[in-house]
Amino acid sequence: MKQSHLIGLATPLLLSAGTLATAESFYQYAFRRINYIPDARRSMQKYAASYYRHVHWVESQANIEAWHMTAPDNQRLEALWLPHPGSKKAVIVGHGYKGTGITMSNFAHMFYDLGFNVLLPDDRGHGESDGQYISFGWLDRLDYLGWLQRIIDRIGADSQLLLFGTSMGGATVSLVAGEPSLPKQVKAVIEDCGYTDVETELAYLLKKQFHLPPMPLVPLASFLNYRRLGYPLRVVNVRQALTRNHLPLLVIHGAEDVYVPTKMGRQNYAASAGPKALWIVPGAAHAESYWINPEAYQAHVKRFLDIFF
Repeated sequence: MKQSHLIGLATPLLLSAGTLATAESFYQYAFRRINYIPDARRSMQKYAASYYRHVHWVESQANIEAWHMTAPDNQRLEALWLPHPGSKKAVIVGHGYKGTGITMSNFAHMFYDLGFNVLLPDDRGHGESDGQYISFGWLDRLDYLGWLQRIIDRIGADSQLLLFGTSMGGATVSLVAGEPSLPKQVKAVIEDCGYTDVETELAYLLKKQFHLPPMPLVPLASFLNYRRLGYPLRVVNVRQALTRNHLPLLVIHGAEDVYVPTKMGRQNYAASAGPKALWIVPGAAHAESYWINPEAYQAHVKRFLDIFF
């Protein structure tokens, strides 16, 4: 066989090997845990002083507790519990991608002021919890069911529970809302800037941030995820989960969000089957809606909660 024919036959194999290597690198970049909290993007650093005041407030509470839970697959999970003495209301606050529970201290402070006990979980692959890879809410949704039961055991069967999260956390609590075994004590859901589904979000970010086409990297990442975490990415579908949600839902999304596009908030809102409200926050980029005007954010959340709590 001529050398030119050998090169021609080898080229697709080399290209395939290169594509697989690129997919593996992409998967490791997007899914593998990191053991630190990344710096805030430059546009958010102007809020740093306020952010750290809330962190200090949470960490200085004398009655704060560290909670632990072992999931059915033996993953050890960690959370912070901030009790509000005498209150039967509690909220789980879901954090964003590569964040931790403590990074949601501003929301913990807000909900505490609104009379809620507050649970701040570290999701799998984040903070003090186990997990080598980030599940983008899919495995976490079942963990949150465990945390909900733990709260009910703590404050009673007559408790009133709220699910809240931003970005990945918003997607996570929306996935929880679609679960058939959701406890009756859960009364409402608030999701801020959550995505519609992981495959669409990854395809969008590949094009926007890396100028790469979604094919074949997203399907290959899905295959890698199936091998490592046991499920294809297509199942992480928030919009589909919300079609099964009949709880009151408030969707918040920044009008200038180009990380999780604003249209995703509208699509999640449209999908939900229960009572719902949509607040598109003018001028807000991704996860910025609270920081632009904390007082207005709290007032908007309170108006929603006053209807259902």
